[in-house]
Amino acid sequence: MPQPPVAPAKPRPARQVVLAGADRDEAVTAAAPATEALGLWQLFHTRRVLCGYPFALREVVFGLIVIFCLTPWASPPVALALGLLLAQTLGNPFSAQTKKVTAKLLQYSVIGLGFGMNAHAAVQAGREGLLFTVASIAGTLVLGYLVGRWLGLGRRVVHLISCGTAICGGSAIAAVGPVLRAKDEEMSVALGTVFVLNAVALFAFPPIGHALAMTQNQFGLWCAIAIHDTSSVVGAAAAYGDQALQVATTVKLARALWIIPVAIGTALVFKQKGVKIKIPYFILGFVVAMLINTFVPAARPLGPLMVSLAKIGLTLTLFLIGAGLSMQVVKSVGPRPYLLGTVLWLVISMASLYVILHTV
Repeated sequence: MPQPPVAPAKPRPARQVVLAGADRDEAVTAAAPATEALGLWQLFHTRRVLCGYPFALREVVFGLIVIFCLTPWASPPVALALGLLLAQTLGNPFSAQTKKVTAKLLQYSVIGLGFGMNAHAAVQAGREGLLFTVASIAGTLVLGYLVGRWLGLGRRVVHLISCGTAICGGSAIAAVGPVLRAKDEEMSVALGTVFVLNAVALFAFPPIGHALAMTQNQFGLWCAIAIHDTSSVVGAAAAYGDQALQVATTVKLARALWIIPVAIGTALVFKQKGVKIKIPYFILGFVVAMLINTFVPAARPLGPLMVSLAKIGLTLTLFLIGAGLSMQVVKSVGPRPYLLGTVLWLVISMASLYVILHTV
């Protein structure tokens, strides 16, 4: 007997959950940031045309911050903070260009600072820091090797981070890297580690110095020994005082000359042949500027102007460095290189601080 036809089932309506009161408000609030963030992202990244020139709003923001860094209201810590904020939000729209500009701008700024230095005082400061320099460089390289082996990091990465910590940050890594024939990834890991710790030091050191009632001479010497990169050394010392700035710059640049013997030693230890050692010639420019300021009286009236321009250049340099430290760069390094860099940094910072407070 034939069965009666079965009526097709009606599609069930999608289940709707009605949220009431606080639950509904929380759901709306949770969804809003994603939509708003997407809208802001598109707003600042969309290309527009004005008078025939294409641009995006984030490029305008970048330009306005650059202009602010050229004013007397900007300072090295503020400039670095603005660069970090830009990197984590809108991103650096000119990352390829700023990488090339940053190194040159720092070198010219350091040379300009030489017009505010006295050669006799610089010799005295360099003499005081010589023993600290030799002991801290040797100790950092040995400690870096031991901690790096314990963490299971590659020899080249360990040596790059150790050299950056021991001598002068990114400049040392850039000089030693080709001698090691380091890969791009290894260079990036070392540079990322050093630059992140530099940013921390720039903000942390001046309050610590004031809390410990350190003298200008003590703080300048501590900065030169315990902070990696020249830019952050000068930035932290400038925030503390003019005398601290002079001591820190002189000792740090004398320390940077150790790039040459360390690079030669690296080539021997790692058995590298036919490599070219990069010499930091800008240090020679700093010395020449210092000698002109000391022994050429006619050039002294130009000193304050050159030093002012150098400080502006340094402030802009720190903004560009901060703008290059995106969260992707920070995450790409991984925890173990950061741990190595942090251990070395803390050891050299605390050991040098103890010695300076009790001997200088």
